[in-house]
Amino acid sequence: MVAIEGGRFCIDRFEGMLVDGATGQALSPDYPSTPNLLEITLAEWSTRRRRIGDVHARAFPLPLLPGWQRGRATAALARSRSGVRPSGYVTGLVAESACAAAGKRLCSVDEFVTACRGEDDTLYPYGDTFEEGACNVFRPAHPAAQLHGNASMGHLDPRLNRVRSAREPLLRETGGSPRCRSRWGSDAVYDLVGNLDEWVNEPGGAFAGGFYARSTRAGCEALITAHPRSYLDYSTGVRCCQDGPAAAATETESPEAAPAGSAVGPSGHLPEHPGDGERGGDHEEHVEPAVLGQHAEHAEQPHQQRH
Repeated sequence: MVAIEGGRFCIDRFEGMLVDGATGQALSPDYPSTPNLLEITLAEWSTRRRRIGDVHARAFPLPLLPGWQRGRATAALARSRSGVRPSGYVTGLVAESACAAAGKRLCSVDEFVTACRGEDDTLYPYGDTFEEGACNVFRPAHPAAQLHGNASMGHLDPRLNRVRSAREPLLRETGGSPRCRSRWGSDAVYDLVGNLDEWVNEPGGAFAGGFYARSTRAGCEALITAHPRSYLDYSTGVRCCQDGPAAAATETESPEAAPAGSAVGPSGHLPEHPGDGERGGDHEEHVEPAVLGQHAEHAEQPHQQRH
């Protein structure tokens, strides 16, 4: 973790990946971690993917799912690692419990913004002027538009964070935007703007920072308050905070931040080849869009300048 404001609190250096709290095995970053939502999502998209989008989209397979994860009651735990795909499809409730399982907690809005603005107190991690491409935000392509022909539909499709644009993944590995680091002393926090939205501790539900396809230049002030804590879609992730300077001594991250120009660390990758996992059956079950990942355009609320 990275100590903020002399150790007033600490924050995870990287966006979170979810693991099974009992075994430490990585949970798929492409599916909800809750077993019932996982099964519903598999049932929905194993057939729906063949009915929407163009011929190339329909041929795009679902991401492989580790066989051990199906039909098992898992309790997610949040870990912070460099060079891994961060977990999407996270509800605010799961984010809160996953941080608690790691001995941490969700960050407050003020903590998130403070950490993001860095020691120089700037609107973006790298300064006060927006730089295209410095953080993974405001990308020209939207994954739902590419797969479904409509950016506003199908936001629980497990394939969304696997979509590429101009041969580059829309979702980057943690630490994969080396300019997008908020400096604190000789240390830094990565990707507090862009890549995935991150749940923060607001009673009504809120996530901060923006994600790769959101057209926002709000930087560290980006905040979405339109959804309850039970909401999830492909763009919702997790990052944890902890009280006081002792937090840095109990962290579970990789020991060093990713060096400039690279993203290093354990692979954290799930199987990419047939036979190493499961894609689920062909039966279909409806996912209620009003509750889960179907929504109109997010309503962004700039955070009040910290005092």
